[in-house]
Amino acid sequence: MEYSKEVEGKRVHDPFNKSMAAVSKCVWVPYPVIIGAGPSGLATAACLKQRGIPSLILERENCIASLWQLKTYDRLRLHLPKQFCQLPFLPFPDCFPTYPTKKQFMAYLESYKEHFGLEPVFEKTVVRAEFDRRCGFWRVKTLGVKEEETEYVSRFLVVATGENADEVVPKIDGMDDFGGPILHSSSYKSGRLFRGRDVLVVGCGNSGMEVSLDLCNCDARPSLAVRGSVHVLPHEMLGRSTFGLSLWLLKWFPVCLVDRFLLFMSRFVLGDTKKLGLHRPKIGPLELKSRSGKTPVLDVGTLAKIRSGHIKVYPGIKRISYHATEFVDGTKENFDAIILATGYKSNVPQWLKDKDLFSEKDGMPREPFPNGWKGECGLYAVGFTKRGLLGASFDARKIAQDIALQWKAY
Repeated sequence: MEYSKEVEGKRVHDPFNKSMAAVSKCVWVPYPVIIGAGPSGLATAACLKQRGIPSLILERENCIASLWQLKTYDRLRLHLPKQFCQLPFLPFPDCFPTYPTKKQFMAYLESYKEHFGLEPVFEKTVVRAEFDRRCGFWRVKTLGVKEEETEYVSRFLVVATGENADEVVPKIDGMDDFGGPILHSSSYKSGRLFRGRDVLVVGCGNSGMEVSLDLCNCDARPSLAVRGSVHVLPHEMLGRSTFGLSLWLLKWFPVCLVDRFLLFMSRFVLGDTKKLGLHRPKIGPLELKSRSGKTPVLDVGTLAKIRSGHIKVYPGIKRISYHATEFVDGTKENFDAIILATGYKSNVPQWLKDKDLFSEKDGMPREPFPNGWKGECGLYAVGFTKRGLLGASFDARKIAQDIALQWKAY
């Protein structure tokens, strides 16, 4: 079969179907197909290009880094210093601050795209990707904005949709009876819209903490619902970023000792968070991160607002009623709005027909870091390390190196 040319064919529909027969286009791609134009996809494409290998990037939205552009709040900054967030082969500009803003990070990604001449194909939603063993290629079926179908055929498939593809929206008893706005943090932009209102933020990760702080700074009256335990660490320790200091200490000491140091310094700088309603897990922050991927919260001022009483902390939610919430300890409070800072999840199992590399349960690679980047038959995963942009860059380099070895023989 000749794959070097674009082949077009018509899908045969039931003659009694009232809709017109859609034209399905089949495109042979003689280089890797990358699904997702976020930082992970861009980094992989750049690493491939450095080795002389082109790629095709497919993106469901109309822009790069859609999570950052479309689903983050205005006050967002990188939580880690820029040197730990830069993508391969292009550092952040020297003029950028240590913790770049959302706008600055997007400017960096745009310049990264332009620097490497990357041209993603936008508004292509992948609905199915499956390896065809008859011909030895991956078939990637997409839908465009007008529901037009296109199937891309390639030897290599790189999944770069990431850990945060879809919102996690919990089902809470009585949500339909609330009568006020309930929105996921992906739809939250600024606390200005909630000025003077009582707002309940559900979830105490970095997003929940920052949304609560932003609401407070915009003269809203936020409360925080905390169901489980959480490690809160100072953003910086001893004049260095907590993350950078942790990496340096791990070069010399085991995780258990570094965790003890971090908890000691946190107690010294932040005080006993248990008194604020924030109970710490039984295992240390770095060990917990390694085991479960749960990231510790880096405090940027929220604890001070909790301590002063400007942000109230409640336990988990039992049920919701009309403009009110009952918590598991029996407390009942009235609220005007609820913001769900309940995180995101991978959507890979919805469209990738592969049971080896990715788990069907959570859409994450079955093998933990650093071994979860490569599957069988030319399948790769980037940005699923639970280690942020640093982990994505690691994956991107490994993938490009592996494809390059096969590319020469191919």
